[in-house]
Amino acid sequence: MIAFVSGPVAALAPTSAVIEVGGVGMLVHCTPATLARLRTGEQARLATSLVVREDSLTLYGFADDDERLVFELLQTASGVGPRLAQAMLGVHSPDALRTAFATGDEKALTAVPGIGKRGAQKLLLELKDKLGAPLGTGGLVGAQRAASGPAPWTEQLSAALIGLGYAAREAEDAVDAVSPQAEAAIAETGSAPVPQLLRAALQTLNRAR
Repeated sequence: MIAFVSGPVAALAPTSAVIEVGGVGMLVHCTPATLARLRTGEQARLATSLVVREDSLTLYGFADDDERLVFELLQTASGVGPRLAQAMLGVHSPDALRTAFATGDEKALTAVPGIGKRGAQKLLLELKDKLGAPLGTGGLVGAQRAASGPAPWTEQLSAALIGLGYAAREAEDAVDAVSPQAEAAIAETGSAPVPQLLRAALQTLNRAR
């Protein structure tokens, strides 16, 4: 297993990064929040999980070992593959997911693209005791504070666009352009789907150029 990769960031894309390791470019699939921390040409270290299929080897990257652990634990539930597990981490932080399972928060799970009400109920049953308690929160009361999850979607999206090489002004304009889409999603599901918003923002920027 490849436990981590470390090296300069050779390239960034909306859903992945290329890390140069010993002269070899390693394609690593990451959440927008993880990608937002990376900058082309700068050193990076990502915890990784290698998913082996008959026809592919896919490397998933994470900001830290805890995020990777949750990614792997999520996949112990039936019907949860690496893409859905990564989508869950794209919407919620590891501790926010622990809180959701500990409190039976169905709404938090249905905020993830690809998870409906019945799927959320099934996941709550299967994973309730597997992820453990939120870390560093001093119990369930403190865990409620962790439920806010990642930074606001505007910050995540702006940082991801700047990480992809866009100017701060361009990122700000793109965030403004997709705000109606984000607000509609928040009204419907309670959260903004950052991966989808990133794709929409990139389309907006491409049309502007």
